[in-house]
Amino acid sequence: MRLADSHCHLNYKGLAEHQADVLQRARDSGVVAMLNISTREREWDDVIAVAEREPDVWATIGVHPHEADQHPDVDTAKLIERAAHPRVVGIGESGLDYYYDHSDREHQRASFRAHIAACRETQLPLVVHTRDAEDDTARILRQEMEQGTYPGVIHCFTASGDFADKALELGFYISISGIVTFKNAKDLQETAARLPRERLLIETDAPFLAPVPHRGKTGEPAFVADTCRFLAQLRGEDADELADATRANFHRLFAKTLA
Repeated sequence: MRLADSHCHLNYKGLAEHQADVLQRARDSGVVAMLNISTREREWDDVIAVAEREPDVWATIGVHPHEADQHPDVDTAKLIERAAHPRVVGIGESGLDYYYDHSDREHQRASFRAHIAACRETQLPLVVHTRDAEDDTARILRQEMEQGTYPGVIHCFTASGDFADKALELGFYISISGIVTFKNAKDLQETAARLPRERLLIETDAPFLAPVPHRGKTGEPAFVADTCRFLAQLRGEDADELADATRANFHRLFAKTLA
């Protein structure tokens, strides 16, 4: 298999301490493309530095909804400026998280809209985090799309089938993580089984959410192969073909990776 891990955090504790070994294990497992995601401004330089050093790693710049309260100065202009770097191929992760509510919800919504505006201006994909906030996420994505189109992906998808349909209608891709392999993920499995292959991505969200058979371990990009094999079986597809399709989708969405 030749795979793309569309969402990982190589600079997070658990991976950063032995990043070279993590990258080698990923490559040995067939991973040929990795997107290193930022969640707060102070990470941007380090995340970009990895992408500058490693030809199969790219970067995003953004502010996670948990961090919205701490980043009132990260506006659309700042995002656009940093997104001009040749190794920055997306904006985010941004979105809404009403499960933890680590940041004020109004601040989350304002930050989310600022990220969307930057995507609309640059036409770089928006990487969306949403948890317990389906209605507001769908409403904001739709309202902003009416102001001008922009590409994007719902990362680590765990929402309802109805939300998946709304995202697909807006032209979004949907990324499936190792959660799909969990025994209690029946609803997600039902949705993942019917998603159109041309809109499907696979991710690890490493160091989190290690799939079966690695549950309880630190997640790594190498484990995207396990998720791909499970997802292929779930969908009745060939694993190598699904790997090729999701990798092609990754490069189609994050088109700057082909520059």
